[in-house]
Amino acid sequence: MKTLLKSYYHTLLYVLILCSFLSTGEITAQNFSSDAPTGLTVEFIREPKSIQIIDSKPEFSWLVPQSIAMQKGYQILVASSIQVLDKDSGDVWDSGKVMSPSAINVELSGNPLKENTTYYWKVRSMGSNGIISPYSEHQEFTTGKFGAKITSSNFHQIEYISPTYSRKNKDGSYFIDFGKAAFATLNINYTTKKPKTLTIRLGEKLLNGAIDRNPGGTIRFQEVLLKVSPEKSSYQIQLVPDAKNTRPIATPMPPSFPIIMPFRYAEIVGASKNLDPSKQIQEAYFDYFNYDTSSFISNDTILNQVWDLCKYSIKATTFAGVYVDGDRERIPYEADAYLNQLSHYSVDNEFAIARKTIEYFFESMPTWPTEWQLHVAMMLYQDYMFTGNTELIEKYYERLKAKTLMALEVEDGFISISSPNHNDDLMASLGFPDTSSRLRDIVDWPPESNNFGGIKRYQRGEQDQYVFTRINTVVNAFYYHNMKIMAEFAGILNKPTEELDFELRAAHVKKSINDQLFNKEKGYYVDGIGTEHASLHANMFPLAFDLVPEEHLETVITHIKSRGMACSVYGAQYLMEALYKAGEENYALELMTATHDRSWYNMIKIGSTITLEAWDMKYKVNGDYNHAWGAVPANIVPRGLWGIQPKTAGYGLVKIQPQMSILANSAIMVPTIKGAIKGEFKQTENEKHYAVTLPPNMVGEFYFDSTATAVYVNDAPINTAFGYIKLVPGETKIVVALK
Repeated sequence: MKTLLKSYYHTLLYVLILCSFLSTGEITAQNFSSDAPTGLTVEFIREPKSIQIIDSKPEFSWLVPQSIAMQKGYQILVASSIQVLDKDSGDVWDSGKVMSPSAINVELSGNPLKENTTYYWKVRSMGSNGIISPYSEHQEFTTGKFGAKITSSNFHQIEYISPTYSRKNKDGSYFIDFGKAAFATLNINYTTKKPKTLTIRLGEKLLNGAIDRNPGGTIRFQEVLLKVSPEKSSYQIQLVPDAKNTRPIATPMPPSFPIIMPFRYAEIVGASKNLDPSKQIQEAYFDYFNYDTSSFISNDTILNQVWDLCKYSIKATTFAGVYVDGDRERIPYEADAYLNQLSHYSVDNEFAIARKTIEYFFESMPTWPTEWQLHVAMMLYQDYMFTGNTELIEKYYERLKAKTLMALEVEDGFISISSPNHNDDLMASLGFPDTSSRLRDIVDWPPESNNFGGIKRYQRGEQDQYVFTRINTVVNAFYYHNMKIMAEFAGILNKPTEELDFELRAAHVKKSINDQLFNKEKGYYVDGIGTEHASLHANMFPLAFDLVPEEHLETVITHIKSRGMACSVYGAQYLMEALYKAGEENYALELMTATHDRSWYNMIKIGSTITLEAWDMKYKVNGDYNHAWGAVPANIVPRGLWGIQPKTAGYGLVKIQPQMSILANSAIMVPTIKGAIKGEFKQTENEKHYAVTLPPNMVGEFYFDSTATAVYVNDAPINTAFGYIKLVPGETKIVVALK
């Protein structure tokens, strides 16, 4: 009844408003849209009800209704109670009619909010010719202590997952498969006539059809005893915490969590025939994740399986609320987090976890690899490009300078950990509590056993026999990229002198890299000054970071392709980015769909449902089965294969440049802060057919093949001289005729 009355009230209100507008001649009856804004967020948090908002003037965002197409204005109401808001009144803030296309990053105006207080808000959009949408459904949020370092969150999703397969073994024990590994505990449903003790085994890996009790590395297995009695019929097993991932530096789990571990399989020993395997439940924990915001399918079944593996890997590893390195240590590492961030953005409309992780890197102890420090600016940049928000840039700009390692500049604009400035002061500025610590160049992980401080643990490293010298090519490629980012940040903050300084530093190191680290005779980059060795890494990173002059592209690409997949699952991010930047779509697709033991498909073959820390356990003997940095195709498929990336911050302008290689067909849905971008593709012998749909409030550029002889947009021929076409909200059909 309350809902009906509310609906009646809104209907009556809009009739009155309509009459008012009609009487003034401002709009006609056609100027009301039928749909309302959706996808409301506060501080980019989609479910803020259980999260403490620590900004007294938070930003509001929403998805513009389809019927509006391009928003021209909006009105936001913030109220102290749902009763007030239901009357279309904002006693905390009524923005009034604001003529602006902004539907993201709209900051609360007027008086700041109060701490530890619950508020309610909603919004309506206005389009061209005075079109007005209904108000959105309301969203509730609660403030916390303003100025706290990191947003606190008690929000998580619990999924109760039933078995996909089970059997009773000849010895009377039960085997259960839940289909996918998850960070979870096990709920037992069982009745017994007398007290007894069951043996419960959980694991990620099988051996000869049973759970592998000695799986190797840090693949998880645990056996626990469960006492059952006639008085109870349901139990939650009590797992034993791991000594390493519960250390003080590990990310703490919320107090409401039970002890969880990643597992797919369960075995129950000692139960009678009263046990029903179908009623045993995997209680799995995730942060907020909407699986329906993204999709991908193609005619290549291997590529489809790889995408599905990588997408689920991102969901499965959200359990900690920040990006962690899997289950072994459960702490954020900068490089892991950057790869996780890119993939998370690509499979769900989620920004809060990345932002919390960025804050973690400024408020908690950093990690030791040189290049890992250089990933922090990259995380801030991606946050800015995908959300359009500058608050983290403003907040951390000065402290970020230290993490770009400018202090380590030596001759010719290079940086080096051999700099005399690699000292206690630098380590303190980076946030190391032990200032006697020192950075170490990493290039890739794990290292070769003969090339990293005498470590002999690993059977094979992933550095392609990289030769470490005082001036390291990979480190300086990252440094160049950081300087370009910092120049853009300085421009955003209106610091022209610093912007110029960063640009000059970038130009200086770029020139030095190409003058001193490029072997002109061989046509490739060497690992550093003082060596002639030219690894995959010394070439793929400069190519990924736009350091390679056009005249050297062909020979550098040839050298990269000669090395194969001579990098880790981490390095593969930059290899794939480099290949798609260079237009090497055939080789990129070949690597993404490979089936040898240095491929993503190999992870599926060996039985994991979450990406591994390495290509195979033989490449990292303490590796695991639950590492999100192995999920690179989750972001490379949309960003490389389909070429969908924000060209301006907050997806003000999207660039779409597909590189489908030999795929016959493909369809994709990519989440963005403005809504989903959808694409369909079909290739014939002489034509490529695309259907691209942009969400409301977004425009784009679609780049087509340089070999095109003709291009048709919605059946009309266009001039191909510009190499791209403009896209507007809604569906655009494109046919590219080839030579």
